[in-house]
Amino acid sequence: MNRLQAALHYLDKGFSVIPIRPDKKPFIQWQDFQKRRATAEEIRAWWTKWPMANVGIVTGEISGIFVIDCDNEEAYNKIQELLPDSFITCIAKTPRGYHLYLIYPKGQNISNATSIIPGVDIRGEGGYIIAPPSVNVEGKVYTWLPGMSIDEVAPTTIPDAILINTSIKGGGYRGGEQNTTTTTDHNDHNRPQMFILGTRDNDLFHTANCLVKGGMPDDEIAQVLEKLILSWGENPDKKWIDSKIKSALDRADRRQKNWAEEVRDYITTTDGYITTTDCHKQLQATTTDHKKAINMALLRMKESGIIEKYGEKSGTYKKVEQLEENIIDLSAADTTSLPIKLPLGIHELVKIMPKNIIIVAGESNSGKSAFLLNTAAKNMIDHKVFYFSSEMGGAELKERLQNFNERMPFKMWERCTFIERSIDFDIAIRPNDINIIDFLEIHDEFYKIGGFIKKIFDKLDKGIAIIAIQKNKGRDEGIGGARSIEKARLYLSMRPGVIKIVKAKNWVSGLINPNGMEKQFKLAKGIIFSDVIKDDEKLGWVKADD
Repeated sequence: MNRLQAALHYLDKGFSVIPIRPDKKPFIQWQDFQKRRATAEEIRAWWTKWPMANVGIVTGEISGIFVIDCDNEEAYNKIQELLPDSFITCIAKTPRGYHLYLIYPKGQNISNATSIIPGVDIRGEGGYIIAPPSVNVEGKVYTWLPGMSIDEVAPTTIPDAILINTSIKGGGYRGGEQNTTTTTDHNDHNRPQMFILGTRDNDLFHTANCLVKGGMPDDEIAQVLEKLILSWGENPDKKWIDSKIKSALDRADRRQKNWAEEVRDYITTTDGYITTTDCHKQLQATTTDHKKAINMALLRMKESGIIEKYGEKSGTYKKVEQLEENIIDLSAADTTSLPIKLPLGIHELVKIMPKNIIIVAGESNSGKSAFLLNTAAKNMIDHKVFYFSSEMGGAELKERLQNFNERMPFKMWERCTFIERSIDFDIAIRPNDINIIDFLEIHDEFYKIGGFIKKIFDKLDKGIAIIAIQKNKGRDEGIGGARSIEKARLYLSMRPGVIKIVKAKNWVSGLINPNGMEKQFKLAKGIIFSDVIKDDEKLGWVKADD
C-alpha cells in the first residue's frame, strides 16, 4: 500500500488525514481539518501535488483517536509498566519509538502534552501524528507492529493509569497549536472499572501482588485490602485477604527461584533484539540479586547457542535463527482451506488453514464451552476431534452432552475423543487433527500465555487448535492481552449473548472484511446455539459499531 492508498484507507476508517512534509510539518494550513475531514478528492489532489508526502492523522474528536507517543524503547517500557496485563490496542513502530492508538473519549478536552513521563508525549485535540507507511528523512519507515495494525486490532479505551498521569501533568505543544489543560472525566462508564462484580478476586490479587513487589509489610497490605473490600460494601473476610497475600508472596518466591525459566519464556515470546534492561523491566526484577540472576541466565543461553550478541552495545542479544527448521517448502504447501465448520456461520466468513490457531476469549458464563462442544459436533463425523477438558469431569460432561439429544443421538459423541487434562497441551495435542482446548488455565503471570500458545502452534502440522481463554468484562481480548492474540489466525471474543470477530487473517474471497463484526445469539440448555435474528447462520453479522 503506497502513501496515497494509505491516506484514502485511513479516511475510510473515519480519520482526518493531512499531508506532511519530511520535517514533520503539514504541507497545508491544517487547522480546518481539526473540525472537518478532507474529501477523497482533496486527498488525491494533495498526493498528486506532493507524491512523497507522509500521511498525517489529526488526533482528537475529529478522528476519534488519542495517541501515546513514546520517543524510544526506554519510554515505551515505562508506559508498559502503567498498562494492565490484558491491555491490547493498535501500535505503530516509528523510526525512534512507538505510537499507541487509543479511543478519544467524546466530550472530553484532552489536548497535547509533552513528557507526561520522560520520553512520553500525548496527542489529542490540536495535534496530529505521522502514520504508516510514512518514511522519515533518514529513510526509516513507520510500520504497524505484527498483528497490531489498525486493520487487525481496534483502538481501545484509555487506561486509568494514563488518564491519571495526563490529568495531573501539563506540557508543551508539538505541532503549532497552543496547549490547553488536559481534563478528564473519571466517571466515564465506557472504561473498564476495577473491583466490580466478577473482577474483584483478580483485582485484589493484582493489588496485593503490586504491594508485595513494592516491599510493603504483610500487615499493611492486609489493611489496604480491608479498605478496598469495605469500599464496595462488604465486610472484610480475613481468609480471603490472607489467601491473596499468600498467593502474591508465593508468586514472588517462585519468581526469585526460577529466573532462568522466566527469561527463557520471555525470549520465546519476544521478536527482534533483547536487552538486559528490557528483561529486568519486563520481568519486574527489583533487586540487584534478581538482575544478576537474569544476566546470568542470558549468558548461559548465549553459551547454549539459543541467543547471540547483537550489535556493538553491551548486553544486547537476538535469538539464533534455526534456518534448517524454519525453511518453508512453498512447492509442497497446500493452499486449500480446511473444511472446518464453526458455530453461528463463522466458517462462512473466514477460512481455516492447516496449522491455524483459533482463540475463543470469553467472559464467565458467556458460552465458551458451548461454542467448543458445538464445534466438535459439527466436525467429528468428517475429522478426528480431540477435546481436552480442564473443568468438566465425565459425569458433568455426559449430562451436558445429553442436552444435545434433540439434534443428534448421544451415541454420536463416541466419534469425539474426550480427554481430561493431565499433562501439558503442547505434549498431548495431535498435530494433524482438530484439537479443542477447554480451556487454557492461567491464574497469574499472564504474559506467559503467548509462550504456551506458541508451543501448541509449533506442535501442529496439518491440524488446528481451538483454544478457549478467560477474558474480563469490557474488553475484547482475553488474559495476556497482545500475547494471546499474536499467533491466532482467528480471534473470537464472547460476552453473554454476543460473539465478535476481533481478528480474522483469512476471510472468504468476495466477502467484506469480517474483522470487527459481531452477532447476537441465544443459548438453550447450556449447549444449543440459535441466531437471534435468523435461523440462517450466514445472516445477522454486523460491524460492532453499526
